[in-house]
Amino acid sequence: MTRTQAGTLTADQVGRQTKVQGWVHRRRDHGGVIFLDVRDRSGVVQAVVHPETTPEAAEALQPARLEWVVEVEGKVVRRDPDKVNPKMATGEIEIQVASGRVLGRSEPMPFGVEGAQDASEETRLKYRFLDLRRNALQSNLRLRSDFTIESLAYFREQGFVNVETPMLTRSTPEGARDYLVPSRLNHGNFYALPQSPQLFKQILMVSGLERYVQFARCFRDEDLRADRQPEFTQIDVEMSFVDEEDVYRLVEGLFARVFPLAGIEPPASYPRLSYDDAVLRYGNDRPDLRVDLEIEDVTDCLQETGFRAFQAATASGGVVRGVHIPGAASSSRRQVDEYADIARRHGAAGVLWVKRDGGVPSFLVKGALTDGQVETLADRLGVEEGGLGLLVAGPAPTAAAALGALRVEVGRRFGHMREDAHEFLWVHDFPLVTWNGDEGRWNATHHPFTSPRMEHLDRLESDPGSVLSRAYDVVLNGNEIGGGSIRIHDRDVQKRVLAVLGIDAAEAERRFGFLFEALSYGAPPHGGIALGVDRIVMLMAGAASLRDVIAFPKTASAVCLMTEAPSTVDQEQLLELGLRVRPRGG
Repeated sequence: MTRTQAGTLTADQVGRQTKVQGWVHRRRDHGGVIFLDVRDRSGVVQAVVHPETTPEAAEALQPARLEWVVEVEGKVVRRDPDKVNPKMATGEIEIQVASGRVLGRSEPMPFGVEGAQDASEETRLKYRFLDLRRNALQSNLRLRSDFTIESLAYFREQGFVNVETPMLTRSTPEGARDYLVPSRLNHGNFYALPQSPQLFKQILMVSGLERYVQFARCFRDEDLRADRQPEFTQIDVEMSFVDEEDVYRLVEGLFARVFPLAGIEPPASYPRLSYDDAVLRYGNDRPDLRVDLEIEDVTDCLQETGFRAFQAATASGGVVRGVHIPGAASSSRRQVDEYADIARRHGAAGVLWVKRDGGVPSFLVKGALTDGQVETLADRLGVEEGGLGLLVAGPAPTAAAALGALRVEVGRRFGHMREDAHEFLWVHDFPLVTWNGDEGRWNATHHPFTSPRMEHLDRLESDPGSVLSRAYDVVLNGNEIGGGSIRIHDRDVQKRVLAVLGIDAAEAERRFGFLFEALSYGAPPHGGIALGVDRIVMLMAGAASLRDVIAFPKTASAVCLMTEAPSTVDQEQLLELGLRVRPRGG
């Protein structure tokens, strides 16, 4: 008999013979009758074994416990009306078992599949094969599979060619550390696992392919945060003869195709903000537009005050900025201390406040400002009755970061976060380079192959910090889900940008000579984007962590607890590669 998926059985199949194979989800014994809830990937169905009518089946299934694998055959029958379970898709019916057998035994479970969320994350990752039996994780992986299939179908319709680029390539250190792979055949040399197929996809444009796509596996040996993994997947896209608008339309079309898989309908086109506007109004370059609150710069109306914190900030070239939180005037002293802690986590000295309670605005430090100055400050921030204006004084980047966090975290507490909304946004006009004070040099804000705005090219060497790039990020609910740019397709411009980054001509030739040569043979204008699959699927699924949408994720210390990777290797393997492991610092 052909196997039937457990979750597909309905009252329409009553009277039919069926065979179900799966895991014992629940077991109950009542008066000698065995009730087994059998689960497979489609759902759960109840199977009933009567020892008096089917003693052989009862004997075979008697040992079965939770998560054992069983097979049952029998007739689909209606449940008694008082036994119908509306919580189950198959709750109207059950299988009257005629025969059955155990297909696989299970050791005692370290945690229950249904209660897996109560186990520690360490335990769940160690027993990932059990954790993955949970419906929530399986649903996430199916969504990811559907996302992949629909995305590739979309790109095929748009004329893209799916090309695989090398996983073993050369190290071009810039940004995160490379994962290095020693070469046995080329003693003393190393491959690097790709952080991105960036240069390969640009070379494919020089090759005349014009439209490239790949679900690319990428690797970065960096200190991990909660939202990072050492290996990740991105939709890698590159196109010839395009500008920014072409990339925007392509991505918006893709998202219109895939987000409905999760019941999300993106807008036809997304709002756009320059990098400077995003930082000024929302505190960072990936603003969460589910919170409508905006940051205001009030430096100009406080320059004449004698208040020390404001004077110190403005005298050193800093700013005073604030954000109004409607309804937050009722905040307790403890809550205000929490707001200050949020600001301090982002580098600020603390927070000040102005509020309007009973019609008259008041300032945190009585007497520090005149009544007129307090009124002006409250008006500039838009503080209404019952509202609280939170202020940060200091360097502009610090004030932006602190208020960016406050507008979201405090705004959420007072009901200003539209939790179910999905707010997409393009951020553009990033600076081409960013000054690294620790190293005393310019770093590429995105990567060294991003094109500067052509109208800024004449000041590339004389004033690099003022040069804007043709880079763009796509943001969803405060998460950067993709980033790209129009690329440099002129060899001389590429060399000039690398020189600004402190890479001299000889070093540039050693590291990027193959790119220079490719750009010398008729390189078309081109651009593209990389979209973070893990993060996009996480947001589509409403998952709490990237680990919930990756089958076998690593921990924050880049360890796979299930396989215990990374591990030591045999000494013979090291000798064959000409390597030996030295103690750190040795």
